[in-house]
Amino acid sequence: MATTFLSAEWRNLIFANYALNRSVLEPLVPYGTELDEFNGICYGSLVGFYFQRVKLLGRIPVPFHTEFEEFNLRFYVRRKTETGWKRGVVFVKEIVPKLAISLVANTLYGEPYATHPMRHRWETDGQTQHIRYEWEVGSTWNHIEVNADQQGHPLVADGEEAFITEHYWGYTRRGVHRTSEYEVVHPTWSIFPVNTYDVHCDIEQLYGRQFAPFFEQPPRSIFLADGSAVTIKSGAAVV
Repeated sequence: MATTFLSAEWRNLIFANYALNRSVLEPLVPYGTELDEFNGICYGSLVGFYFQRVKLLGRIPVPFHTEFEEFNLRFYVRRKTETGWKRGVVFVKEIVPKLAISLVANTLYGEPYATHPMRHRWETDGQTQHIRYEWEVGSTWNHIEVNADQQGHPLVADGEEAFITEHYWGYTRRGVHRTSEYEVVHPTWSIFPVNTYDVHCDIEQLYGRQFAPFFEQPPRSIFLADGSAVTIKSGAAVV
């Protein structure tokens, strides 16, 4: 039985969602999984959010590592099991400002974490909330930011926002025929419509030249989710 590896809160998640070519993603698909699509589209999402109240094993706070930003590029897969499909995410790269977080995630899960200086800003003005995450690439600050409504709405079942947010498994490629699987437990999130946004990300530097053309166009969708408490379970091998 899987145990709790980490508990935390994920807050103010920005999702900027782009259509990606299958040929770019297929070399990254972990063994035992396949690309997941929504209305025939393979999505890649740039996601910025904030970790709070981080505890190892669900009970042990780590000094100076209980709050921090994360920015990642992820795409979506599914795995067929005896009880049905498990829908999950694969990370191309995850950026955090804490070296220890990167080392633990890389060692225990094989996750592609990298450490960069980061910062964030949250502000409210009347009926609008302004959320911004920044990360440094070389000597240049990149960012993702939105101005969103303060009034959210429940997630619509079977919609695009549900497809993006309701993948409750993580899959990591550990070799040609080896994959790690772990469960991420959280309730359904509320969605806050975005009125304006700006994304400045050095895609080629962070993820490779093959990804760059797909992010030259505006995202197909962008939204803000409130987030919640989350539990990340211990990993298991896919065989």
